[in-house]
Amino acid sequence: MAAYTLEHKKSFTLTGYGFSIRSNFQDVPAMQKEKSEFWGGLKADGRFAKLKDAAKNDREWSVNEVYQGKPWNYFAVEAGKSVADATRLIEFPESEYIVVAGNGDKETLFDQLTYHAFGEVLAQVTDYAYIGGPNATYRKDNGDGTFYGEFWVPVVKK
Repeated sequence: MAAYTLEHKKSFTLTGYGFSIRSNFQDVPAMQKEKSEFWGGLKADGRFAKLKDAAKNDREWSVNEVYQGKPWNYFAVEAGKSVADATRLIEFPESEYIVVAGNGDKETLFDQLTYHAFGEVLAQVTDYAYIGGPNATYRKDNGDGTFYGEFWVPVVKK
């Protein structure tokens, strides 16, 4: 099982641009392609830079959430100022969170940590359960060509 920690997090809000995922969750390559195309569009049209300019730190977040009955993915930041055309402000509850940390390649780290959390950790943890709501992964540059990241998923004690 992938290593994890259980950490208490205060509530926090991320500002992001998002899209509704159309792919089946079991079709990982199709989901990765959708995310890659969406994020590429954010860079091409300037919204990526707009979010980064509003960020109060260097963490880049990928957020997954079911919103209005549909699965969504967002590129988000902890904004220090308003981003008028952002898709959504994503609220995270004060809660215990399972945190899966790791280092890796910028383009694959989000999916790698998400897989470890949902495919390994949550499948084997018996004393806590995912409470639903948004889950998120952040990454930040290590300065050597690799990235450090953490996947946070809110849980409750069973």
